[in-house]
Amino acid sequence: MRRGGWLAGVASLCALALASSVRFLVSAQAEELRAAPAFVEPELPPAGDDAPPVAAGERSEAPASAARPASNDVSPTALSAGGAPLRSSDAETASPPTRTDPEAVVAADLLSGATPSDIAAAIEALPEADSGKSPIEGMPSRAATRDALERFYLTRGDMPIFTEAKGVSAAGRAVIGRLNRAGEDGLDLSNFVLPDPNVAIERPADLAEAELTIAEAIVAYAFQASGGRINPARISPLITAKAQILDAERALETVAAAEDKDAALVAFNPPQKGYRELREKLAELRAAYPEASANLRRRPRKGPDGENKSGAALIQPNFDRAGAEAARGQPTRVATAAVGLARLDPGLAQALAGRGPRALEADLLANMEMWRWEPRNMGEERIEVNVADFTLRLLKGDEMLHSARVVVGKPDTQTPVFSNTMRYIVINPSWSVPPSIVRKEMLPKLAEDPDYLTRMGYEVTWHGDKISVKQPPGEKNALGRLAFMFPNEHSVYLHDTPSRSLFGAARRAFSHGCVRVDQPIKLAELVMGGAWSEQRFRALIGGAERTVFLPHPLPIHIEYFTAFVDEEGELQLREDLYGHMRRVESALGLGS
Repeated sequence: MRRGGWLAGVASLCALALASSVRFLVSAQAEELRAAPAFVEPELPPAGDDAPPVAAGERSEAPASAARPASNDVSPTALSAGGAPLRSSDAETASPPTRTDPEAVVAADLLSGATPSDIAAAIEALPEADSGKSPIEGMPSRAATRDALERFYLTRGDMPIFTEAKGVSAAGRAVIGRLNRAGEDGLDLSNFVLPDPNVAIERPADLAEAELTIAEAIVAYAFQASGGRINPARISPLITAKAQILDAERALETVAAAEDKDAALVAFNPPQKGYRELREKLAELRAAYPEASANLRRRPRKGPDGENKSGAALIQPNFDRAGAEAARGQPTRVATAAVGLARLDPGLAQALAGRGPRALEADLLANMEMWRWEPRNMGEERIEVNVADFTLRLLKGDEMLHSARVVVGKPDTQTPVFSNTMRYIVINPSWSVPPSIVRKEMLPKLAEDPDYLTRMGYEVTWHGDKISVKQPPGEKNALGRLAFMFPNEHSVYLHDTPSRSLFGAARRAFSHGCVRVDQPIKLAELVMGGAWSEQRFRALIGGAERTVFLPHPLPIHIEYFTAFVDEEGELQLREDLYGHMRRVESALGLGS
């Protein structure tokens, strides 16, 4: 049994007592029973940091990470027909009422909506495990969803929230309205057949099924919106960003407690400005070319010639014709269904001309998906490095304090994608050459010339048959004069470089994975919060290696976005340098 036998008996007694007391009118007490208790959503935990490094020099203490509040479990309470708690002694002595008017009882059952017994039975009927080896791609585990529904409704005495007598409740209508617009955020709930709020539902069992369908769709929406569709490591082992996937029960509690249920659902998506701007461009694209949204409607349709065609196949000829006519200065014949290239912002229009609506939609959706892997709280003041744009930005809120060009890893020595915390700066750094570089690049040269490394100024140490190579501080040091340290599993950081001419290239992918930054002294002055001046840094250059800790640890996010909106509000596209976006699109089933 789902709970103990006593609770099932109590639920049956409650349902019978409630039904017999209602005669064609729903009592106020029954309406009170349907009201779901409000739950306050706990704040999301901040992104975790690595432990502070152990290094010589002054240390600024990092603020302690806030622990995620524990959920408050609400114990189930059995209710009598009058709404009061039902004691165990009542359950032992209570007896079901005598039904003398079957037609009136049936009518009362219909008016009362789904009873706790109906909800409990519907949950019992859900599968306890996924059929097959894994759940449907992009959806949470059915077993986990069932458990979450079990716990969620148990805390509410199995009373419905999203349905009422003969149909969908006001809360359910608000939820369905947003779920039906899930595609605005690139989410796919096509596996769910949501109830029509305008159609009456007579049978309590059908109401219970509708209730659970809405609840399951909420769980799926929250799962997708918070980044559960794709494991980033599946795209690349060098993407170690981790989505903060929302717990199913917490998602249900949040929506149930929210006064504005539409806003509560929308808030499951990334809150960052970069995500919102891409979402707006997606809406602009779909308004201009409605058929471009075929990426989210994968069922084939009949084309004019009777063949099965995707929505993209139907739009492309119209788009090609519109582009050709616009190029000849002629008015487009598809202007009635689209605003046309001329009425879009220049960045979006240029992207359309080069990509086409369906491919551009896939670009936007894939980039929106990668935003779901970023920490929800990225830090008020922070550094963001967009590898695909070869750019570093120092931000305070949405205000850009500083921007600089960067050099990133080559396609065969990629810069990883992750978040961390910058803690200290090394002036006049030495460089401990990574073993992979020693093995691939230095040992072959050493085999040809045994004095090669020492002649180039490297310090070589042998440990048996193993070699370690270190480059002392100096003008030729590969790290330049400054290194910005945030200890991480990839051994990647920001640093200066003696090869300054590389910053003049448009495609700046030359490094072994670290990020070389232009204007390093300016950046150092800014991240020190004014505690150190540019002159003070310059005075120390050329001396011994020195470690200077930041006054406050600074979040840093190494990102990969091939589509973004610039400071002028125009869409910008960049080369998919490492192929990450192509693989995200494939994982989402886009572009096929």
